[in-house]
Amino acid sequence: MLTPTARLLELLELLQSQPVVTGREVADRLGVDARTVRRYIDALRDLGIPVEGQRGVGGGYAMRPGFRLPPLMLGEDEAVAVALGVVAAARLGLAGSPESATSALAKVHRALPETLRRRVEALEGALELTAAADAAVPVPGETALALAEAIRRRRRLTAGYRVFSGERSTRDLSPHGLVVHAGRWYLAAHDHTRDDLRTFRVDRMRDVSMTAERALPPPDGFDAVGHVSTSLARVPSRWEVEVVLDLSLDAAARRLPPTMAELAAAGGGTVLRMRASSLEWMAGVLAGLDCGFEIRSPDELRSSVRELAERLAARVA
Repeated sequence: MLTPTARLLELLELLQSQPVVTGREVADRLGVDARTVRRYIDALRDLGIPVEGQRGVGGGYAMRPGFRLPPLMLGEDEAVAVALGVVAAARLGLAGSPESATSALAKVHRALPETLRRRVEALEGALELTAAADAAVPVPGETALALAEAIRRRRRLTAGYRVFSGERSTRDLSPHGLVVHAGRWYLAAHDHTRDDLRTFRVDRMRDVSMTAERALPPPDGFDAVGHVSTSLARVPSRWEVEVVLDLSLDAAARRLPPTMAELAAAGGGTVLRMRASSLEWMAGVLAGLDCGFEIRSPDELRSSVRELAERLAARVA
């Protein structure tokens, strides 16, 4: 639902993008009736923006010829930061939708001086990102803003939530932090229904509503990124793996992301705990670490490692 201010800005954008716009087009775009359209037109006129009405067939509303709002006062570095921020958000799956990113970028272009706009467009066309999120799942901007506001104001919120199996429930949450990983948005929050810290996929949340109740404070030293990373590493899979690596904890952490595995120091080595749906894949992970290791569990992983070693030896031969 657009606020009155958002509708006014939407109307201004519409008038700048078309020579003439009919009252019906404005009403449909803003989701209001004809009387409200006239009220918004009057509000723009009160702000000194010359909107003229044209009667008859083909009539409607138009900006006075020659009138333009002042260009957005951005320097070259600022324009690059804004435009490429929108481009990166779209390509990495952080924008609410591809359409919203395209619309936002078009507005930035229209607000820039002509010469700077051409240079920014050239940069956008030339830029390639290597970390595009193929499985990105964007979330509605309204949902992201509602969660961020609840976190900033330290308020509890309610939301409908669908788990992986499809089961739906209503959650009462104290939100602590938003994290984006691999194109997906996650909320770290205390779930009052379960009385526990949990991680929620934001794209599975619906009807997010902030309440007047104060949220529980996060635990001392709480790190939302660390919490979400650990949660993702614990996602249930067929096999639970425990291996002792001949690596220091720091060295192991540089080779294994926290979303993949849990690591703990053990003497001069590191205990690796993780879940895997395929032991063949797990054998490849261990081989890629380029270190000695001792398999604690499961026993079946030993066979997978031997088979991988035999295949590699056969290929070398």
